[in-house]
Amino acid sequence: MIRITFPDGAERQYEAGVSAMDIAKSISDGLARKVLSAKVNGQVWDASRPINEDATLQLLTWDDKDGKNTFWHSSAHLMAEALESLYPGVKFGIGPPVDNGFYYDIDLGGKTISAEDLVAVEKKMKELASQKNPYIRKEVSKADAISYFTEKGDQYKLELISELEDGKITFYEQGNFTDLCRGPHIPDTGFIKAIKLTNIAGAYWRGSEKNPMLTRIYGVTFPKQSELDEYLTMMEEAKKRDHRKIGKELEIFTFDDDVGPGLPLWLPNGGVMIEQLEKLAKKSEQKAGYSRVKSPHIAKESMYLKSGHLPYYEDSMFPAMDIDGQKYYLKAMNCPHHHKIFDAVPRSYKDLPLRLAEYGTCYRYEQSGELFGLMRVRSLQMNDAHIYCTEEQFESEFRAVNDMYLRYFEIFGIDKYVMRFSTHAPEKLGQKYVDAPELWKKTEDMVRRVLISSGIPYIEVADEAAFYGPKIDVQVWSAIGREFTLATNQVDFAQPLRFNLKYMNNNNEPEIPICIHRAPLGTHERFIGFLIEHYAGNFPAWLAPVQVAVLPISDKFNDYAAGVVEMLKKHEIRPVFDTRSEKIGKKIRDAETRKIPYMLIVGEKEAENGTVSVRKHGAGDQGSVTAEQFIEQINLEIEPIFS
Repeated sequence: MIRITFPDGAERQYEAGVSAMDIAKSISDGLARKVLSAKVNGQVWDASRPINEDATLQLLTWDDKDGKNTFWHSSAHLMAEALESLYPGVKFGIGPPVDNGFYYDIDLGGKTISAEDLVAVEKKMKELASQKNPYIRKEVSKADAISYFTEKGDQYKLELISELEDGKITFYEQGNFTDLCRGPHIPDTGFIKAIKLTNIAGAYWRGSEKNPMLTRIYGVTFPKQSELDEYLTMMEEAKKRDHRKIGKELEIFTFDDDVGPGLPLWLPNGGVMIEQLEKLAKKSEQKAGYSRVKSPHIAKESMYLKSGHLPYYEDSMFPAMDIDGQKYYLKAMNCPHHHKIFDAVPRSYKDLPLRLAEYGTCYRYEQSGELFGLMRVRSLQMNDAHIYCTEEQFESEFRAVNDMYLRYFEIFGIDKYVMRFSTHAPEKLGQKYVDAPELWKKTEDMVRRVLISSGIPYIEVADEAAFYGPKIDVQVWSAIGREFTLATNQVDFAQPLRFNLKYMNNNNEPEIPICIHRAPLGTHERFIGFLIEHYAGNFPAWLAPVQVAVLPISDKFNDYAAGVVEMLKKHEIRPVFDTRSEKIGKKIRDAETRKIPYMLIVGEKEAENGTVSVRKHGAGDQGSVTAEQFIEQINLEIEPIFS
């Protein structure tokens, strides 16, 4: 008999060899019908895979992120089976799940596939799904794996197999399709009820421009047609809100081939938004007792070796530069620099907590196929800070960081959010994670206590921590229900030790501080991309690049209007002065198109009475007031953001 421990701490005993699906059925048939896969000792498995020893078990359904990933991974295999049926001889690269669906990279041997052809692929997928073929896991030897794909003539799979260890290779079969795959997969194809193939793109094999260009087909599937319909409606709205489209229309940012992919150029309107976000962050952090620091954009290899980043993140860093016989790297993260700043002067317990903040620019080598507007870039300005504190101070500091998140959510109208609490996997200590089991347990318990006592919604996910400690990823949903990973909050017990950071405790003995990494506003790039889509470009007055359009009805009133403009500027309100010889209706329409929050219309009556006629974007006429009254009103709207 083996002992199975459930997420709520309850335990049951079963015979060795029992599967997660068997366990689900022992609880209820209704639950079993929903189970897509299972998390066994922190690893996601097929629901049908035998469990032969004591284990923790979480049954995964469509409501779990890992359940969705399993569903979409299996859907990628279903699409591959359909493609192989319709395009004999097709070769396959990789087919992973992504945030909203899946893709598969394929080589059609010189043939092409169009968006119109995807309809036939969808039809074939639905036909195959209805057969309810099980996904069957098979362990194979390396020799047999090589033999199978040599006979099939698939050089991409052979390349992948060449890098795998013998004894750790698995195939998955469903219907007439066999693939090299780690899994896991859903029980059978019948779970897949609604299918939509959404896009075709090009992608270099393994992300390298030196390799062949493959065809990447994206798709999304759901267990119910109604959920697919709802998703497609949301995606139509998302197209209208696409930050790349709106960002171009509102002249916020641009990319240029001569500058390079993934390296955004901020236009003046984007520069204003960055300044406003920095102002918000700096005001918030000043009130919370942070000190501002600055660090260089490059550093020697030795520092990143000491921090431990190079062994884990070298693939995400730009290649080293040779300077005077030393290797230097573009800064991919701010934390090692901040550790050096902490260590620059002697520290006492009286100095703690020490909160060091910086809007530091970092550079990360994202693969070209993964770049996406502002959401995935290679140059990023990060709202970063590191808090050095004692163990006794940790919970209050961690809570204060979470409180800062909550205030930002309120400011930006983010109503739906969840903290994704990522813990380590004990079996990967010394490999993926720093080998310090007692510190892992202690810090994870500390974070968990803060989340529970704060009443903040959170989910706990094993085996996704940072290499140096547990972390929280802040998941938010935009106004149309799209999910974004916005920011992070991490605990670090390893790097202070690596850098030999010390403070003198109240017994005048050296002690190592705990470090909290936090970035509530994430990066300018990702956060502004999110805000463009969240607001559809209709930014609140404090954030809008241009806050007020001053619109004289005719040239006769330009002098009076110019006085209004100067008054607005004097009170640090950002106006635009439309002196074009156009009819007022066109000026209003153009200001609406530019999504300017307020319009002040000036004509004969306004000039005589010393007033302005106020229009609000999307809401129309707001009546007439003096310019001073308008300034007072807009300041009442803006000032609380920074107070």
